[in-house]
Amino acid sequence: MFVRIRNLREDSDKTQREVSEYLFCDQSLYSKYERGLRDVPVEVIIKLAELYDTSTDYILGLTDEKAKYPSKKL
Repeated sequence: MFVRIRNLREDSDKTQREVSEYLFCDQSLYSKYERGLRDVPVEVIIKLAELYDTSTDYILGLTDEKAKYPSKKL
């Protein structure tokens, strides 16, 4: 998972500082997420999926499809 969040960030031309500010966390903590030194909380995974317009399943490595799922209308 940590490789995917780093690749998504780099593909979006964002710095760790920009992403950490979006997540309201310290840059050093975000760096630990990307290096796999800290578990990424579910809330952070959801926010990253929203930031990169992808699915949480993609970030978690459950699918290789970057496109997020179409929303279901109730």
